[in-house]
Amino acid sequence: MPSDPDSQTLAVLAGGVDLQAAREAIAAVAVRTPTIACEDLAEAAGGPVLLKAESLQGTGSFKLRGALAKVAALGERAAGGLVAASAGNHARAVAQAARIAGVGCEVFMPRDAVVSKVAAVERLGARVRLGGSVEEALELAAADAARTGAALIHPFDDADVIAGQGTIGLELLQDVADLARVVVPIGGGGLASGIGIALHRSRPEVELVGVQASACAPFAAALGDPEATAEVEVAAAATIADGIALKRPGTITLPLLRMLLSDLHTVGEEEIADAMVFLAERAKLVAEGAGAVAVAAIAGGRLAPVEGTTVAIVSGGNVDNGLLASILRRSETTEGRRVRMFTRVPDRPGGLAELLNLVAGARANLLSLEHVREAVALGVRETGVELTLQTRGAEHTEQVRAALRDAGYDVSLG
Repeated sequence: MPSDPDSQTLAVLAGGVDLQAAREAIAAVAVRTPTIACEDLAEAAGGPVLLKAESLQGTGSFKLRGALAKVAALGERAAGGLVAASAGNHARAVAQAARIAGVGCEVFMPRDAVVSKVAAVERLGARVRLGGSVEEALELAAADAARTGAALIHPFDDADVIAGQGTIGLELLQDVADLARVVVPIGGGGLASGIGIALHRSRPEVELVGVQASACAPFAAALGDPEATAEVEVAAAATIADGIALKRPGTITLPLLRMLLSDLHTVGEEEIADAMVFLAERAKLVAEGAGAVAVAAIAGGRLAPVEGTTVAIVSGGNVDNGLLASILRRSETTEGRRVRMFTRVPDRPGGLAELLNLVAGARANLLSLEHVREAVALGVRETGVELTLQTRGAEHTEQVRAALRDAGYDVSLG
């Protein structure tokens, strides 16, 4: 990919992107999110790393910036109502912008949209219609806008929306004196395009690195083929980064990112999950899968060292609670901090209490206990017990197991 875009061509492509107007439009509502130092990523990045925490934005993602900028640009046209399509974050942002403007809002969301995201949109007063994929929802939204006269707010293929997302770039240019690289998640490309335009207009030497989920990476396919157009479509597998799982790049954003991106990487599901855990445990930030892909790329050693500071955009934190809990439990198991132990205890009063006293004495935390009396070999006066324990790690687990064995228990790990 070219790292020195033709300024005249780029000026034409980005001509309608008014960053200053967008900054004024969002100032009263959008949060100027913090950049948080993350020393634990510095070694992998080859230099200092900051996290731009858009997960702390008012609606839980960067999307609020673009929605506010677009509604402001619409002016009186917004009075006829707003229409949007999204897997969740853009829908929530447009619903919030509509509520602030005091206008109606119709939102089309895919059939399998996360329940919590649907509920969040409905709480803001928008009417939600479910059906089809994200792409099909976009088509339905466009048709509805044409039929009703309401204003369609596209999630990424719109100059005003791109300008709103670009205000993140303006903030980074002010907040990070030695900014050398920005690593950004890419779905439809509006976020990367906006930030890239802001960087290029003031400091074109700053690298812009995009990241997509391997399960659905249309930009990776399109940018690898100089003849590809926005009609290119990739097969999409299920991904925990549902917020960036789009099959096609944008017609506006593809040519922009062809010129603006210094590099593009893809990350797998395991890497995304690990990045979500990393952010929760090390940075104290809740991130959804799409919001964690930039960190996943850095943690995976994908990026070459640069002179200066790297900023990773944590683009959103609207993750389903059940999914996050499952990912955290999985991480504890992988790291040996959550284990299952099976043993047998005498089937008499106090038999179980003796075992649990030993567990407590070994400083392990009992999460659950289940009696097992079937499908295992047991003595006449025995009962099987399966314990789920939280420990400090593999070494501590072995210490707990040794303590039980020394007391005469035959212990196996599940």
